[in-house]
Amino acid sequence: MSTAVACVTALAGVPAFADDGGDASKLSAQQLADDAKKELLDAKSLHIVLKNNSTGPADAQSPAVLDLALDQDGNCAGSLTMGTGGAKGGTVELIKRGDELWMKPDTTFWKSQVTGAAGERAAQLYNGRYVHGSANDGLLRTLGDTCDLTAFQARLDGGPSSAPPEKLTKGKETKVDGTDVVPVSGRNDGSEVVLFITSKDPHRLVRATEKMGDLNTTMTLTDYNRPVPTATPSKEDSVDVSKIQNLSPEATPPQAAAPDRAVW
Repeated sequence: MSTAVACVTALAGVPAFADDGGDASKLSAQQLADDAKKELLDAKSLHIVLKNNSTGPADAQSPAVLDLALDQDGNCAGSLTMGTGGAKGGTVELIKRGDELWMKPDTTFWKSQVTGAAGERAAQLYNGRYVHGSANDGLLRTLGDTCDLTAFQARLDGGPSSAPPEKLTKGKETKVDGTDVVPVSGRNDGSEVVLFITSKDPHRLVRATEKMGDLNTTMTLTDYNRPVPTATPSKEDSVDVSKIQNLSPEATPPQAAAPDRAVW
């Protein structure tokens, strides 16, 4: 699976600079992509919604929807829904503040993501409650890594890892969720990629799509620089992660698709 970062870095290419006065009509497709990349790198926080509509074999372990507000300090709040190709993998709510992480799986998540009788038992004992512990704990680390906006930006700034895309094309102005945008299209390793970039300055990426064969994904980006919600669950609504480990010492969370691994 190709990556969101590969798409945006490949499309952005070599930085171009232009004094456009905020008018997208005076910018080339490449210049718009460059501006969008800069805005992403400068963002202190983002709200990212990734939807994986790919067809193919049913897979309850693959992320279908990632909906997270996250920042450069590693804080986040949102949810992850598992299951592609018609599979139902359940949903887990995520909250991370500093080095602490809370996750609240639904019943389907417990049963599909924790193997054997341990998943059934966890669904009975902890349904509707948050599992709380250190984000550096082995059981929670993978989900905690999903919240790392700084890692995403570092990967984005590292440059393309594959051959340059074909020439970019700027389409006619349209709207995404009521916002005026200009679509910038290109191909990357055979994938058809479209970046929807705001018409007005600052030119920010608000949606990106990628299609190739069975691959069909959409990522929407909003709330540039808006603080991540700070509310955390109460002790009464939480259970320590050690109880889950005691229930199933080998239990591990699914490999969540972090933003730097999400398809655009």
